[in-house]
Amino acid sequence: MFAVVFILHVRFPKAGIFVDSFGPVPARCFSWAQMADVPQVPTLSIPEVKLSSSSGGRNMPVIGMGTAADPFDETVMKEAILEAISVGYRHFDAASLYKSEKPLGEAIAEAIKFGFIASRDELFITSKLWCTDAHPDLVLPALKNSLRMLQLEYLDLYLIHWPLSAKPGKIGFPVPKDEQLAMDFNSVWAAMEDCLRFGLTKSIGVSNFSCKKLENILSFATIPPSVNQVEISPLWRQQKLREFCKSKNIVLTAYSPLGAKGTRWGTNEVMDNETLKEIANAHNKTVAQVCLRWAFEQGLSFVVKSFNKERMRENLQIFDWGLSLDDYKKINEIKQRRLFPKLEMVSPNGPFKSLEELWDGEI
Repeated sequence: MFAVVFILHVRFPKAGIFVDSFGPVPARCFSWAQMADVPQVPTLSIPEVKLSSSSGGRNMPVIGMGTAADPFDETVMKEAILEAISVGYRHFDAASLYKSEKPLGEAIAEAIKFGFIASRDELFITSKLWCTDAHPDLVLPALKNSLRMLQLEYLDLYLIHWPLSAKPGKIGFPVPKDEQLAMDFNSVWAAMEDCLRFGLTKSIGVSNFSCKKLENILSFATIPPSVNQVEISPLWRQQKLREFCKSKNIVLTAYSPLGAKGTRWGTNEVMDNETLKEIANAHNKTVAQVCLRWAFEQGLSFVVKSFNKERMRENLQIFDWGLSLDDYKKINEIKQRRLFPKLEMVSPNGPFKSLEELWDGEI
């Protein structure tokens, strides 16, 4: 599943502003616009995963920074993304729904200006098509708008956010139940393929798709989806979907691998799980590190959001140790439950009248 390890050239501002990974970083002690003379520091190694249908053979760093923030603040997000780049993140997961494309684009421009990265090509940028734009004639304009917000010429990955269309108009969540529409999968996917052919994205994929819905896409796709981004954590392991995607050479990306604790939509169940705490204590690691290491050992990629610099660093420190067979025995005994069933996507008059229909029994 994983390609060879690549080297990230991580640059830091000069002494007095940032220190290296052996010391803490003062919060908000400077203006990004004041930085200069950025020297080279020791490099990080982060594995990549090969995408099956990527133009140009672009690989994806296994760990990405999520940008679905609650509460949302553009300035805070831009600063957090700059800090993430400074500590080694090179994969950023955005969406038109999150409103994160604009601050992400501004952060990328500043990171290049200040020498954190040499060019945009060092980054892997994902964004997503929202339900209101999931119509064949709106896909291309939606992607072009995302690129305009990001100040980029291309994405590395563009995903259909949900297997649901909605009445065109304002982007927002939840989608009003009387505006939920069945997606014309064939035509929408054809438009996604056009986005790749036109060079506006290097890869295309989906999010929140079941095995059955993936089978449908694969039955007519000229370019199959490279990625399916879904909820996965030790509390919702998605064994059936993982086996299916592996057989079809589709990379599974886990969102909310830590349960999105601290957000209105999130849960404490992952981070407060006693079994995971026990494993973390045995390895002198955090629960977050155990969850991310578990995902890595399953052959998954994953996106995780933290705006705390120390936790950003900790979440990267998962590649030089491993879980034991006893750890796996304990994890496999954790009761399984979909933590984010998304009843908001179910409507008596919409395409999915029950959670059973939305997830095709994968609940």
